[in-house]
Amino acid sequence: MDAKVLIESFAEFARSKNVDRPTMIRILEDVFRAMIRKKYETDENFDVTINADKGDLEILRIREIVDDNSEDIWDFDKISLTDARKIEPDFEVGEEVYEKIELEEFGRRAVMMARQTLIQRIKDLEKDLLFNQYEELVGEIISAEVYQILGREVLLIDGEGNELILPKGEQIPKDRFRKGDSVKAIVHKVEMVNGNPKIILSRTSPIFLERLFENEVPEVFDGLITIKKIVREPGERAKVAVESYDDRIDPVGACVGMKGSRIHAIVRELQNENIDVINYTDNLELYVSRALSPAKVSSISADQENKRLSVYLKPDQVSMAIGKGGFNIRLASRLVGFEIDVFRELSDAEEEDVDLEEFVDEIDGWVIDELKKTGLDTAKSVLSLSKEDLLRRTELEEETIDEVFKILKQEFEQ
Repeated sequence: MDAKVLIESFAEFARSKNVDRPTMIRILEDVFRAMIRKKYETDENFDVTINADKGDLEILRIREIVDDNSEDIWDFDKISLTDARKIEPDFEVGEEVYEKIELEEFGRRAVMMARQTLIQRIKDLEKDLLFNQYEELVGEIISAEVYQILGREVLLIDGEGNELILPKGEQIPKDRFRKGDSVKAIVHKVEMVNGNPKIILSRTSPIFLERLFENEVPEVFDGLITIKKIVREPGERAKVAVESYDDRIDPVGACVGMKGSRIHAIVRELQNENIDVINYTDNLELYVSRALSPAKVSSISADQENKRLSVYLKPDQVSMAIGKGGFNIRLASRLVGFEIDVFRELSDAEEEDVDLEEFVDEIDGWVIDELKKTGLDTAKSVLSLSKEDLLRRTELEEETIDEVFKILKQEFEQ
């Protein structure tokens, strides 16, 4: 294989991979210089000129002519006068010899290895370019086509035929894909594994939801509305805290859209994930109240040191605060950055009641146990019954019941 064929075939392959001309020339020169170093141990006194368009290659070995008896005669960049005159008879000491080296002089095996090296260098470059291309896209939404569904991941290809990976853990649990489906996801991370770029996508990342809002809500894309924080239970529920620095813009209304038009497009993409959009505020109590929506909070007590909140709600609001599967309270905790403990707000009557254990110094323990066996564990629950009821429901004697009534009544009279 002569130089012209080698360079032209390489150039055609490089162009098919969208490699620019300067990079192509640099790779060619690097490979030819590697051949030179292997044969001559150094390439310092060689000049390599390449014209990739025409397939031209010129390798010149440059040496200074020294006297046959010179001590420098064995230096790599020196040549004896006798050897120089074999090339050109009128050479003199001190002149430079430019000797053209033909590719064939390196041997057929070296040329074939150079060809393989050139192809491998382009493939390596292609991998680097792909890695860099997708590294710049981390956190951005892309669309790709499903071409293979495996147990632990779905393989997709982009518009240029590059393989992308959507692991099971980055899929929404309700996702169901078929070959040929177009899938939206964000570029989650890019890794080099054994010299090959591994591009991992995600549909469960909060950033994916943020990008969907940017696509559907112009005010978010333009920066008029800021997404302060997103927390998700993919496919189930999400909470999005938004803020607008323009008083004329209602951030929640803008994100939801007329009759929910904007939010519905996002919900469909996320397999009907329930999305709560709330107004962000620096007021912790108000922020927590909004985060626990649709439940209505009665009062909040904060333990800043331990990052815990005690939230009190009316009995009919507790289940709403916790939510189906506990999603609502878990997401609210993550949104506000505090552990939230929910407590049922007692009615006035319940607040005034006293547990029977509080009377252990005045009423024998076995008597309290007997009352508890029948479901009576507070003072008012006992007093709500008549003496006859207690005689019938317990094994206590009449005198004992009278004494219990007396002690319990004194508590409330006080």
